[in-house]
Amino acid sequence: MLRSSLRLVLVCLLFSVSAVSHADGIQDNIAENVRRIPVLGVPVPDDRAASMRTALGQLQEKLAAINAATDANAKSLLPDVMIFERAVRCALDYQEFFEVNEFDKADALLAEGIKRADQLLAGKPEWITQKGLVVRGYISRIDNTVQPYGLVIPPTYAIDHSVPTRCDIWFHGRGEKLSEVNFLWDRMKNPGEFTPDHTIMLHPYGRYCNAFKFAGEVDVLEALEDVQKHYRIDEDRISVRGFSMGGAACWQFATHYADRWFAANPGAGFSETPQFLKVFQKEELKPMPWEQTLWNLYDCDKWAMNLTHCPTIAYSGENDSQKQAADVMEKALAEHGIKLRHVIGKGMGHKYDAESKSILTRSVQEIAAIGRVKVPPDIQFSTHTLRYNEMHWVRLESLEQHWQPASVFASYDIQNAQRRPAPASGSDPAMIKLHVATNNVGRFTISFPAGVFTNRKIPFNVEVTVHSEGDNEFGYVPVTNVPRPNSDGSWQFSLDRKDGAWRNAETLPEDLHKRHNLQGPIDDAFMDSFIFVRPTGTAANEAVGQWAEAELARAIEHWRRHFRGDARVVNDVDLTDDMIQSSNIVLWGDPKSNSVLAKIADKLPIQWTADKVTVGEESYDAKTHAPILIHPNPLNLNRYVVLNSSFTFRDYAYLNNARQVPMLPDWAIIDLTTPPNPVWPGKVVDANFFDEQWKLKP
Repeated sequence: MLRSSLRLVLVCLLFSVSAVSHADGIQDNIAENVRRIPVLGVPVPDDRAASMRTALGQLQEKLAAINAATDANAKSLLPDVMIFERAVRCALDYQEFFEVNEFDKADALLAEGIKRADQLLAGKPEWITQKGLVVRGYISRIDNTVQPYGLVIPPTYAIDHSVPTRCDIWFHGRGEKLSEVNFLWDRMKNPGEFTPDHTIMLHPYGRYCNAFKFAGEVDVLEALEDVQKHYRIDEDRISVRGFSMGGAACWQFATHYADRWFAANPGAGFSETPQFLKVFQKEELKPMPWEQTLWNLYDCDKWAMNLTHCPTIAYSGENDSQKQAADVMEKALAEHGIKLRHVIGKGMGHKYDAESKSILTRSVQEIAAIGRVKVPPDIQFSTHTLRYNEMHWVRLESLEQHWQPASVFASYDIQNAQRRPAPASGSDPAMIKLHVATNNVGRFTISFPAGVFTNRKIPFNVEVTVHSEGDNEFGYVPVTNVPRPNSDGSWQFSLDRKDGAWRNAETLPEDLHKRHNLQGPIDDAFMDSFIFVRPTGTAANEAVGQWAEAELARAIEHWRRHFRGDARVVNDVDLTDDMIQSSNIVLWGDPKSNSVLAKIADKLPIQWTADKVTVGEESYDAKTHAPILIHPNPLNLNRYVVLNSSFTFRDYAYLNNARQVPMLPDWAIIDLTTPPNPVWPGKVVDANFFDEQWKLKP
């Protein structure tokens, strides 16, 4: 009996160790000993590899034939075939077959790719009218790579696109072995957790295992855009849903893009960084000041007020430690007078139960019957950055200070608007009253779509009043010279502050300032088209040259490994004006080794010579220090230039998705005498944000 008990204990211990080795745990809190993600896969036997290479070659030849053809429609469908080629090629090239059975999956994917290619060459692509499980792809604007996504097309979908259809976006959970091969295979075999009636389910890949942040976030938006090209989606009935890591993504998309969805249904996951890591990861956090500030980018509890505009129903298992995410959001929402509806699976751990799934399905369906509210009469909007600057008919153009809470409360009311004949003398005319209250906002735009204020026999008068927190005046102050609505019922105008007073602003300011998609931090440059620019000269200081060369090599590897793309790399002498106009450019090296950097070095706020790096009144020895920064490109002020950096979180952050947040602000000085490690590119001796005019802060 005792031996049996001991055997049982040993089995349990072995299971527990095995489970921990594949999950986040305290062993993943040791930054000096970071396991590789993804782990290197199993070797492919020579005969199997040769067979795959042969089939890959056949598929590549067919892709080239399609690309050479003049049929524009066939070319537009090429990504739907390219996804199979890239999936298997990457798995072979980078040792990313994690289990032996994935060899058979690769063979099947190549066969499907060849089949689709033959259909395209014959002008008869069958998958575009296929119902049920379908995988497709698109070319990302970020790095020009093909990215896959999965669909579940309901049997009721009208192939002639005559009926707008609801679309639910489903975010998958964490999967360190979720290669493109495994993602495509699963999406071709598994319908997923929910398949509501009369609904297209969109399963984005999210560029692997990053909680759908940064390039993963853009992937969702690009995949949805591609789906909308091929299927008739009801824009007022698109929801976001997900579980575990996917639940974290759902909180993020619900709070940051609240006006785009008719509903949000997050399950488990995490909703912010510091509290979750303390609870789930048992991690003792010691953030640098800028790190703590940058948590405001994705900490959803700071953005909770935006859920005023997105009906939300959360799910957690009663015994799931990741219930913490919904608990945090419940508290944050309560501060704004919102009671979170939280369905809790009785006795459940990290999974759904049948009863809760039924409740969630019914509730989301009830919200879908109403649909998204397009033009609400009241707006409540909170942000910390101009990256996320819109809510329905309000758009923020500038902030007084980035990374501090900024908010807008706005409402409109139409009085006497139903009066059709000309009003009698002395009676009140039709009047639009618009009231706006702001905090930490320097400029905003009001933009109502056509048809909101319909054309009538009498024109609307307008009354616009604004109040800003911190103003000396009490209450709302009238703004003069605001234009009336247009004849199509639209209404647009901008207001900015000068000397503490709001005024109508007809033109955008010409001075350099932080604005939407040009506000930093460094990681923001990698959410749009970017190009690495390799130096061809010799650095002024050997240590700087070696460091920059190693960091560039690392950036290329990790862009593919973590964000599943191919970074575009050109030599400095080959950078064209078209590239400068179309992309953010990332310059590696120093002003002596990189000819492009030499052209703009004196136009950046941080000065870099062969002898020193100067930041305001501080200077650092250029033999052992190098700057990292982001700034509007002096050669094209509508795009970024970045010096010596890719995305700023490193290997240690791969171990837990809640760590995958920006690690550096707008600029940093790196002491190269401390080697790079899984957290930092060297010793960070100084770092900060630029001000709202992209200048050094005092």
